[in-house]
Amino acid sequence: MKKSFTALLTIALLLSGCSFAPHYAVPSTPPADHFKEAPGWTVGTPADDVAKGAWWKLFNDPVLDTLEARVAVSNQNVAASYAAYKQAQATVRELRASLFPTVDLNGSATRAGSFGNGSTTIIGGTTGTTGTGTTSGTGTTSTGTGTSTTVTSGSSGSRRYQLSLGASWEPDLWGKISSGVRQQKALAEASLGDLNNATLSAQGEVASDYVQLRGLDRQKQILDDTVAAYDRAFTITNNRYNAGIAARIDVLQAQTQLSSARANAADLVRQRQIFEHAIAVLVGENPANFSIQPAVWAPVVPVVPGVLPSTVLQRRPDIAAAERRVAAANQAIGVEKAAFFPALTLSGQVGGQSSSIGSLFSAASSFWSLGAQVAETLLDFGARSARVKEARYAYDQQVANYRQTVLTALQAVEDELAASQILSFVTQQRSQAASVATRVEDIALNQYKAGQIAYTDVITQQTTALTARQNEATAIVNQQTAAITLIQAIGGSWPQPGTPPAP
Repeated sequence: MKKSFTALLTIALLLSGCSFAPHYAVPSTPPADHFKEAPGWTVGTPADDVAKGAWWKLFNDPVLDTLEARVAVSNQNVAASYAAYKQAQATVRELRASLFPTVDLNGSATRAGSFGNGSTTIIGGTTGTTGTGTTSGTGTTSTGTGTSTTVTSGSSGSRRYQLSLGASWEPDLWGKISSGVRQQKALAEASLGDLNNATLSAQGEVASDYVQLRGLDRQKQILDDTVAAYDRAFTITNNRYNAGIAARIDVLQAQTQLSSARANAADLVRQRQIFEHAIAVLVGENPANFSIQPAVWAPVVPVVPGVLPSTVLQRRPDIAAAERRVAAANQAIGVEKAAFFPALTLSGQVGGQSSSIGSLFSAASSFWSLGAQVAETLLDFGARSARVKEARYAYDQQVANYRQTVLTALQAVEDELAASQILSFVTQQRSQAASVATRVEDIALNQYKAGQIAYTDVITQQTTALTARQNEATAIVNQQTAAITLIQAIGGSWPQPGTPPAP
């Protein structure tokens, strides 16, 4: 018996760990060696481990730095993704433990007897505790416990003690468990990609909302200056009317301009509060306890270092997560294929039983057992074949999702490259227009004071100048937002030359 059991154990060790999962290779994607919207884009040189760092420092804003540092700690979406990643890691450890035997410790103590002089029989039950252990080799574990009873008759009671140590092991002959471990490991790596993607997304959203808020601060500053200018123009017009030089309609038009500008300035406060509340939630703060003080606008539009399309595939966490799900689906095929083959379970037990604790461990009261069991499904009417096909189609689905993720990522880079180039030109033109419109506004007001033009001409130039200044601020914010989106599209950014790598 022992020799047969040893032979089975040797065969199990030799066969365990094989896998029926197909050979895995990363799915192919459409080839590309450059971006159409930036054929001369300079390729960055730092390695990937320093690329996904504190990219927001490129904006040189201490307040933004403080906000971004809170995202990874306090953002609840990031916290949820982190918990999902840790859960996936625990699942891998749980499944890997199935490769080893389960060891059980069972103990019982019973006392049995009958009432009076009758022949009533009382049967004692068993109790036990279970523990786990490891042994060399690979395979899956299962737990089994035995029962021992003592039957006693008569009026006198009897005692029975039993202690046994048992182990059972289902060797992973066909790689079902090892394929499952590799599947769950790939899913855990995909979960890590999801975590990185959630963090990058939250960081990008904080940066976008922040530059929008600072753009509104700039708009408010423009309108405050405009209100002050309109108030002076209203005073001049009213004085001219009182002196009989200007008509009453000039005063009313000046008042209309002033009131409209004040209303627009108040509405900017409302818009700013919305962005402030959004940033509070992104950094895990109650909006009621959160505020960002207005600051002098210092618009910085960072130059994003270039990358190649192949580099984007390596850097983007969503692409990495999609590829790992393909690998997991590939291992799932092996899990389902292994179901076609029989399962072997090896078990053993050693222990002792006696009527007294003192003799429980004596040779006379000891016992042992070894066993092997084979189970195979003979007929399931195609259920296993259907599950294999299901796994194959699930793999095809993940391959399609991966390729679509790659195409979407490349599209996002192309979009933001085009936006960055065009918005740079737009900002230059908006700045020139604002400068010229402001000079024309000053000339028109002086001409009105000299009685050379009507006040309607002044209003026209004032409106044009205000719109030009607002458009200039909006263009810069749009350019900043495009830079943030481009940084996200390439999966992060590099620090400026001469700065230390980000943590």
